[in-house]
Amino acid sequence: MLNMKQNTRLFLLIVCVSLGFIACSKKNETPVPVYVWQGINQQTNMDTLRQDYQFWKSQGVVGVCMESGDVELVRQASAIAHEEGLEYHAWIPALPRTGCPHEWYAINRLGQSADEFPAFVPSYQFLDPANPEVQAYLVNLYSTIAEIPDVDYVQLDFIRYPDVILARGLWEKYGLDMTNEYAPADYCYCPSCVSTFKEQTGIDILAVEDPAKVPAWAQFRCDQITLLVHQIYNAVHDKGKKLSADVFPGPASHAEWMVRQQWNQWMVDMFFPMNYNDFYLEGADWIASVTKEEVEAAGDIPVMSGLFICPDWQNKDKVVDPEDSGLLPSEIEAAVSGSLKAGAAGICLFTPGRMSPEHWEALSSVLKTQNF
Repeated sequence: MLNMKQNTRLFLLIVCVSLGFIACSKKNETPVPVYVWQGINQQTNMDTLRQDYQFWKSQGVVGVCMESGDVELVRQASAIAHEEGLEYHAWIPALPRTGCPHEWYAINRLGQSADEFPAFVPSYQFLDPANPEVQAYLVNLYSTIAEIPDVDYVQLDFIRYPDVILARGLWEKYGLDMTNEYAPADYCYCPSCVSTFKEQTGIDILAVEDPAKVPAWAQFRCDQITLLVHQIYNAVHDKGKKLSADVFPGPASHAEWMVRQQWNQWMVDMFFPMNYNDFYLEGADWIASVTKEEVEAAGDIPVMSGLFICPDWQNKDKVVDPEDSGLLPSEIEAAVSGSLKAGAAGICLFTPGRMSPEHWEALSSVLKTQNF
């Protein structure tokens, strides 16, 4: 027979064990936030899109990042997303723009305008983020999208300068050795930026033999992006919405010196770092280490680790271009668990259309084992 003191201890032990079991059970039931990036255009069938939403949600997706600057398309797509219980991020590229006034475009170190001599590919017609007219144009664009009732976040993409140094995996594709900054992709040397920088520092950057060796010049460009982000942030928040941003990995390890993104200085509500390991000739295990850096840099702002999926994964060994490469189903566990253990709040898939049944199965399996 147990005495009263022993009975009390046994009761407390049972209660503690039970509460611990309940806590663990609830922890296991907490879903890992999964997002997807997907484009929509005038050919998008909204009925089919609803079916996609339903399927993605069945696979654990909680939010969609849909690329379109068409107000009516965003209105339709975001309304359906809410009907299906999904968070909606209106994903809109910022600085690469065609058809804008010639004076809006950035000028490279060779004195060439981005609309006439775009670096790498024709779409790299980047605007000058320091141009007041460009700033007003983009603030108005993002404000207009933020006014759409079912938009939860407006998502910044290409909020950067062109790649002054490309990811290592792309050097061969473009036939370039980018050990140093690539002058045709080094922006902006327009008269306004050059004169403003000289006023601030006393340095005439046009008289410098190697501008890449002037840290203040790199910082000046980083600051132009940061200032533009803050203008857009304030405008979006004035509409009662939030701002998310797609960024390069890092920022110190890559984003700052590759595309002038010092994004740890930005005012945003959620980061989506593009942790595309194949672009950097790295394995899936690299994602954990770079995510750790990103989480520490972001502070209290949630980080959703962006994962690049291999569409034809059974033939990945034959792929030369990193843009056709990506994660195999067998690498999903390392990519997802590595991101989450490093402190990421969730993940984002580029893109759900590249996900094979084997990818979805691998994702489902690893999500079941993750605890928050």
